[in-house]
Order: sequence, then C-alpha cells, then structure tokens
Amino acid sequence: MRGDVVSDAATVQNRRSILVIDDEPHIRRVLEVALNSKGFDVITAPNGIEGLKEIKRDHVDLVVLDLMMPVAGGLETLSRIRANPIHSKTPVIILTGKGQDADRECALAEGVNDFITKPFSPKKLIARIEDILRDA
Repeated sequence: MRGDVVSDAATVQNRRSILVIDDEPHIRRVLEVALNSKGFDVITAPNGIEGLKEIKRDHVDLVVLDLMMPVAGGLETLSRIRANPIHSKTPVIILTGKGQDADRECALAEGVNDFITKPFSPKKLIARIEDILRDA
C-alpha cells in the first residue's frame, strides 16, 4: 500500500503542464479533456494576453497556440514568449485554421516547434506533444 502512495506522488510530481491559448472555447475544452486523459496538467487561456499572464504565473512545459485571436494574436504572443529569457526555450506548437505558407514561414522563423492546421486530430496532436517533450 505504501508503495502505491509513493508511486502516485511521483506521478503527480512528474506530470507535464500544457498551456492551451485559443479563443475558441470548444477547442480549449477538447484539448483540456484529451490532454488530462493522457496525464497532462492543462492551463487554458482565451487570448495571447491571458496566455502570457499564465506562462508567467505557472511553470509550463509546452504551449499550444492559435494564430488568429483577438487581444494579441498568436505570432505576437509567440514573439513575446521567445523574447523572454525564462521562457524562450519553451516548446510551442501552433494550432490554427490559417494554413498559408506565409503564416507557417513566419511561425517557423520565430522558432515554433510545429505548425498544425485545423481541423486536427487530438490523438495526433498529443503524439506530437509527447515527441517534442521527449526530445526537450
């Protein structure tokens, strides 16, 4: 019984934290449920400004970031994450409905780790998150 308690405590201590910044409530909810089911702690924010507040407040292992949002879009938010020495190496995955090459190139130039277009498969996104965190 005691071994189970230690094991559970170690699992909780080793959980990875994912920040999902997206203005679409249903996207945030789908990702929250899917990531929680895989053992991730999830923080959500409806826009870039709130996302930047969350990343300052809590330790975040990876950010899933939408491009098209009111109140600080994704590229502006990404640029501000990369400009902060504390968070500059935090992995970021862009998840967006904008799939144009110019958007992809701008995001890659800012140091994004991956660029995924909507509609998306939560299962494939989680696999990509796990790959990035394993390599980090």
